[in-house]
Amino acid sequence: MKSAVETLNPTRVRLTVEVPFEELKPSLDAAYKKINQQLSIPGFRKGKVPARVIDQRVGRGAVLEEAVNDALPKIYQDAVNEGELSPLGQPEVDITELKDGELLAFTAEVDIRPELEIPDYSGIEVTVDAVEVSDEDVAEALDQLRDRFATTSVVERAAAEGDVVKLDLEARVDGELLDDGVAKGVDYTIGSGRLLDGIDEAVTGLEAGAEATFASELKGGSAAGREAQVTVRVETVSARELPELDDEFAQLASEFDTLDELRADSRERLARQKQYEQATSAQEKVLEELLELVEVPIPEKLLQDEVETRRHNLVNHQLGQLGMDLDAYLKMQEKTAEEFDAELKEQAEKGIRTQFVLDEIAKREQLSVSQEELTEHLMRRAQSSGMSPDQFAKAVVEGGQVPMLVGEVSRGKALATVVESVKVVDTNGEPVELDDEDETAETVEAATEAAETTESTEAPAAEGDKDEAGEAKSNS
Repeated sequence: MKSAVETLNPTRVRLTVEVPFEELKPSLDAAYKKINQQLSIPGFRKGKVPARVIDQRVGRGAVLEEAVNDALPKIYQDAVNEGELSPLGQPEVDITELKDGELLAFTAEVDIRPELEIPDYSGIEVTVDAVEVSDEDVAEALDQLRDRFATTSVVERAAAEGDVVKLDLEARVDGELLDDGVAKGVDYTIGSGRLLDGIDEAVTGLEAGAEATFASELKGGSAAGREAQVTVRVETVSARELPELDDEFAQLASEFDTLDELRADSRERLARQKQYEQATSAQEKVLEELLELVEVPIPEKLLQDEVETRRHNLVNHQLGQLGMDLDAYLKMQEKTAEEFDAELKEQAEKGIRTQFVLDEIAKREQLSVSQEELTEHLMRRAQSSGMSPDQFAKAVVEGGQVPMLVGEVSRGKALATVVESVKVVDTNGEPVELDDEDETAETVEAATEAAETTESTEAPAAEGDKDEAGEAKSNS
């Protein structure tokens, strides 16, 4: 086999391949065997029809086509390996010459990972917020804890902010009661903002048994995004009572005996949380600076596929679960379709650029992923997905997503390598030490969130290539 690589642009090449006919013999034999099993000719047992009879009945051209379709994936992959290419997606194959008994020639155009120049990034410097926990922060945390242990009791008075009201609701659009527009016995805390716009104003001042009607844009359901007339009836009004902040509360809400111990623990927890937020902020800022240093050409087809993947996931999964369509979502977000498309493209570009740059750094630094690191990452992903580790691992293996997880860990280690070599200071001018690779991996995972199209399209030529070969047009 002879092959040559022509660079069409920084992200696309054309392979020109010539194969001596004798190299097709295994595939040719397999083609005759396959066709033989499909033929039923009087005078011959099934599977025992001679090749010359098959040529007469089916045609030599059909046999050659079957043989070429069988041989192309391996020949293409051999040419890719010989050219030391990193293809993205499936190739566009064109058979340029097929001479029976002599030669097979074809071209294959395919997108590839671009060659990247990674400059010295040790000069990067970023500033993050200092880790400071104020008395007000601790007081707010304790108030939130008290809120979790609040009790309610029914009162005979008008509802006010902070009260819990039990509501019946009916929503009408254009005067018609919606099939999914009735809800009864809904508990709602006035002022929480967790239900419908305008409901706080509607129920404030109402006593049990009273009702009011207000206009509100529905956030979900069959009429999501449309304005409805909502009638709300107050069944009961309950006042919330917070426990006293004392040693007794500390014993109720924690493992501590005194309020001072609980307060000290809250301060430590807040400090750890702020340290985590500081580390995440530093990694995000370092990544932004790194991407600014590297020019990354992106294959247009890959970008289009990534944008469509993001759009599909949003419309069919996220919005679909909320009973909302894209128009309603855009209206709620106060965005035009053009703004949405531009934002989607920008996010897709950043995800692909992040993956390319960090993969290149991982390659240059010869970063490998151990089984222990992969297992730890899998456990974190399982926890965030709400699945058990066994369930998540099974889904990953069955979906062929193990390389994706390996890539996430590898890119996390690459970013950690960069972060270790740059300068990170806080707003007080103090140096910040970052050594939590788990947080770094999570930062990368967020940055490359939906760039998994890149990962999945890098597999060596397989069944998909057979489809391309089957559709290839001969110019001979």
